[in-house]
Amino acid sequence: MSRSPLPLLLDFDTQYQRDRDQTPAFLHRRDRRLALAREEAGAEPPSVAEWLHAVNAGHHDPAPLRRWRRATLAFTGAGAVLGVLTMLGLLYVTGPARINVTLFVALALLQLLLALATAGQALAGWRPWGGLFDRDRHGAPVLRQLQPQLAARAAQAGGLAFALTALATLLAQVLVRDLAFGWSTTLQTSAPAYQQLMDALAWPWRAWLPAAVPGPDLVAQSRYFRLEGGTPADPALLGGWWPFLTLLWLCYVVLPRLALLALSRWHLNRRARRLLRDHPGYAALGERFATPWVDSGADEPPGPAPARVEDTPAPPPPDHAGTLIRWAGADHPALPQRPDRVLDAGGSASLEQDRDALNRADPTRPVWLLVRAWEPPTGDLADFLDDARAHWGPDTVIALLPLTGDAPTAALAPWQRFAARREDPALRLCAPPAPVSEEARP
Repeated sequence: MSRSPLPLLLDFDTQYQRDRDQTPAFLHRRDRRLALAREEAGAEPPSVAEWLHAVNAGHHDPAPLRRWRRATLAFTGAGAVLGVLTMLGLLYVTGPARINVTLFVALALLQLLLALATAGQALAGWRPWGGLFDRDRHGAPVLRQLQPQLAARAAQAGGLAFALTALATLLAQVLVRDLAFGWSTTLQTSAPAYQQLMDALAWPWRAWLPAAVPGPDLVAQSRYFRLEGGTPADPALLGGWWPFLTLLWLCYVVLPRLALLALSRWHLNRRARRLLRDHPGYAALGERFATPWVDSGADEPPGPAPARVEDTPAPPPPDHAGTLIRWAGADHPALPQRPDRVLDAGGSASLEQDRDALNRADPTRPVWLLVRAWEPPTGDLADFLDDARAHWGPDTVIALLPLTGDAPTAALAPWQRFAARREDPALRLCAPPAPVSEEARP
């Protein structure tokens, strides 16, 4: 189950805020059962996406992202329109005037600088416009840490739309109009120096496409001055700038914007993954997956006192046809009778052994479950009892027989609360057998 890191982070944070209203015991039972089910299926512990799906908390379109998606679409649309208008304005001339190559080159380099500055502020985590977003009190708090990356992604998307529509407009104008290019500057610059500058700018393609590099003749004849009149020596030569300008725009505007947009998305996903790993609920979730749940009764609100062990009618001792299950290795050598069907479950036993114990037990007679009273009931035991009830039916008597050993009688209190919370009329908590003296031990 693969999901984008950013929606995954927001869904996880939302569920974490919801879980803060639940008791730790409830969360531990819920998540531990999910981990045990995955372990029983022979799979790894559930991922965050699988956990969210299991608790019905996954959303494909988290609400806090909608504003950022709208901002990205707005930037993209505005950039596309602005790219067309900018290129039309740059190529618009009247009379014998020429399109200034210097202005075209300056605009391309300015776009490159803006793209690099946008990427730099995202990598540095700078928020010069952060006050505009801090006014929103309904957004997810975790998004504040991702605002530089989200803004960079929106800006790079708008810049790429600007670059693509401007390039398409340039090619369309080259096709339908007779464009005359020239260069002019107030600085005292010679044609050979200008040609060297153009040759340096053409380094990405001059080795494999030399025809798109302006030569000395083109540079010399295309220079013009503001008060100069008349026509150039070779008017047809002035249109030869368009291959250079097209590749200049492609290499210095379109491709950098495309690469930096991919970088902004990668950086955003990387930051979201890191924030998810550093989230306070992430480590707690992994701990609940790996740690058995211990029922101490501390998380439950005070209520009526549970029934005492003496008040619970005990089933008859197991006979030879009955079943005795030793939970987590619990055993007592002085039981009144030991049936032939003695099984092991829990503790170091595998899930396959637990299932085998459920299958081999005789559900027509009471099933005795030996447990250690000084070890509080765990979530594994609760899961085993759930599976046993589903496997044997509601009428099979399950007798919990706590072995106290040298533990005080107060050790039975968690087991009394555990049995009361199960709300299972066929689950009995029996009095522990008398401890075995040293002389009686084998």
